[in-house]
Amino acid sequence: MLKLYGGARSRASIVQWYLEELGLPYEYVMLDMQAGEHRQPAYLAINPMGKVPAITDGDLQLWESGAILLYLDEKYGKVQHSPEERAKIAQWILFGNSTLATGIFVETNREREMPRLMAPLNDILQRQLFLLGGGFTVADVAVGSVLAYIPMMLKLDLSSYPAVFTYIKRLSERPAFQASISSRK
Repeated sequence: MLKLYGGARSRASIVQWYLEELGLPYEYVMLDMQAGEHRQPAYLAINPMGKVPAITDGDLQLWESGAILLYLDEKYGKVQHSPEERAKIAQWILFGNSTLATGIFVETNREREMPRLMAPLNDILQRQLFLLGGGFTVADVAVGSVLAYIPMMLKLDLSSYPAVFTYIKRLSERPAFQASISSRK
C-alpha cells in the first residue's frame, strides 16, 4: 500500500488532498517533527534530506511534494495527458511550489510579489474555472493549496482579486479538500 509520510501542518496535506481526489487507498504516517522522527535513520532511508512529505509506493521512494504530485498524476490519474498538457501541469506545479509559495509566504517578498502574481492569476481565473481550463487537474491542487492558505493562515486581503477568491472557495468546497487541507487547519 502507498504510504504518505508527513508532519503536523506540513506540505504533506497537499499530497493527501490529491490522494483523496484520486480515491487511492494510502496509509498516512504522521511523523512527530518536534521529536525529530524525520531525522531518524528509518525515515532518512526514505528521504535523506529529512523533510516531509515523502511517499513509498512499492519499491519507489519519492520526496518533494511537486514530484510526488506529478508521479501520482502520471501513474494513477484518471485522465491521460498529452506531452503538452503534462508540460503545462508541470509548469503550474513548479510555479505553485516555488514562485507562488515564495512570493506569498516569504514576508519580505510579499508586498512586491503578491500583486505581480495575483493580478495575472486573477485574469486567468476570470476566463476559466480551473488553471488548465474547464477541468480540475493536479495543477489546481498545487496552486490551489498555496492560495487556500492565504485566507486560512495569513488572513491577507484578497478583495482586489475576486476571481482568485472565488477559485479558492470553489476548491475548498471539494470533498477531498475538506478531508485533507481543511481538516488540518
